[in-house]
Order: sequence, then C-alpha cells, then structure tokens
Amino acid sequence: MNNKITILMSTYNGEKYLKTQIDSILNSKDVNPKLIVRDDGSTDNTISILQQYQSANQLTLYKGNNLKSARSFMTLLQNAPDSDYYAFSDQDDYWLEDKLSIAIESISQFNESPALYFCQTQLVDKDLKKIKSTNIKPYLTFGEALIYQFIGGCTMVFNKKLKEIVDKYNPTFLQMHDIWIYGIAQAIGAKIIFDKNPHIYYRQHENNVIGQGYNIVEKWKRRYKRISHNKHERLKLALELHKGFYNIMPKENQDILNLAIMSGKGNFIRRFIAARDSRLKCAPKSTYILYRLSSLFKTY
Repeated sequence: MNNKITILMSTYNGEKYLKTQIDSILNSKDVNPKLIVRDDGSTDNTISILQQYQSANQLTLYKGNNLKSARSFMTLLQNAPDSDYYAFSDQDDYWLEDKLSIAIESISQFNESPALYFCQTQLVDKDLKKIKSTNIKPYLTFGEALIYQFIGGCTMVFNKKLKEIVDKYNPTFLQMHDIWIYGIAQAIGAKIIFDKNPHIYYRQHENNVIGQGYNIVEKWKRRYKRISHNKHERLKLALELHKGFYNIMPKENQDILNLAIMSGKGNFIRRFIAARDSRLKCAPKSTYILYRLSSLFKTY
C-alpha cells in the first residue's frame, strides 16, 4: 500500500508498556505508518524512551503542558501533517500487524467523502494474555451515538475528508476525543465501517485511564452515575455538535439532534416524548433503559 497514514499517540508516564506498543505499530504489515507522539507532561522515563525512537528516525516527538488525554489527542490531530489516513494510539496496547492495512482497505473506496473505520477489541491482561471480552454490537446510527458511548479511539482509522471537517470546529466541552469524532462522523452522515473482528490487544492494568474489564458491580455503579450525577455530558455533546456542524448535517440528523437536546432541556412532556422516540435507541438494553430514565429525570 502506498497510502500515507499518520498515527497520533499521546503519552503520560507510560514507560512500562510503551516500547511494546511502539514496536507493534512499527511492525505493521503492508503499511509504512508515520508515528507522531505528543507527551502530556510525563515525569517518568517516557521521554527518554521516546527520544531513543526519535533518534532512530522511527517517530516524531514533541512535548507540551498536561492537557489530559482528550485535549492532548485533539491537539495532535489539529497539528497533524497532511495524510491520507489518521489513527489514534494509546501508549499501553498492542496492535496486530494487520490492524492498519485492514482498516485502510475497508474505507479506501470512500476517499471522496468522509469515512471512519473501527473494530472490536480483544481484552488482555497486563502480560498480553487474552481475557474475556465483551463484544459490542452497535446499530451504527446517529441516534445511538447520542446516548451510547462505546467507541474506542485506539481502534479508529479515518480519512482526510473527515479530518478536514473535524478541524472546522473546536468544542468548548470535550469529554473524549474518540466520542467527539465518532459523533461528528455520525452527525454528518459519514461512511462508517465496523469490523467485528479484533485487531488490537486492549491491555487492562492498574493504571488504565479508561478500561473495559469491569466486573458487574462496577458496570452498574457506572450506569447509576449516568442518571444520578447531573453532569449532562451527553447533552453537552449534542449542543456542541449543534454549534459546530448543524448546517452541514442531513435534515433527518438535524431532527434527531433536536430531539436529543429536547431530552435534556425540554419540559417533562417533551422529555417524555423524546424518551419514547425510536430514533434515540441503542443496542444494549440496559443503556437504553438508563437513557430513558435520564431523560425523564432531566439528567441526560
């Protein structure tokens, strides 16, 4: 493949697993990725490790203030060089050698319009031994993206057309970079490809910022927080999408977005109507029930 793909990695005190991840990226099959790393204020040996790879011309490193993960990744994207495709990388996973080539092959036919690929993840322990994974089965609709936040940025690959649209608006509220970009892709009607096969080992360990290997108690604690804590993160996402991209969204998606905003800002009757609308529906039944409750209790 002669396509240019830029890998964007944000690091923070990642010395323990960093070499394994970088080596897996450099070992990509049929692709020659350009790796750009922004360090978000590490105080361990992360910088030293990255400088070794930079000295070998295997990556480009720059350092910055601690912006936290989401802003760090978006800064990387905003400053990224011209490329056919872009991908995000965490500092502690392991990419299978076909991850990038399969992603590019999946969306290469859609390069005249915005397109995004993502895949299933295989959970592994700290030693890269496979552990039980929960496979997602999303509907891949805009309405679902507004109530169910499931995408992993470390599995995403998207084309230049989508990046150009993402770059048009810098949100005030940014929960996570992957949720934001996926929301934009769904909102504008981009081509979205979901690969049911995993091409990444998603490492679970004691320092994960965001992990997936929750037990049932932790899952329900997180679900409860969604309806009991009035952070209104999903409503804020919807409002940011409205500010940045409403004018270029298809009419159907404009209507769905207005409905989602009504879920959080309307009176009780309007919120009740929104909660019952089938366009705001997601694959996991438990998440869908919690969305409807959050709409009724005005915590969406």
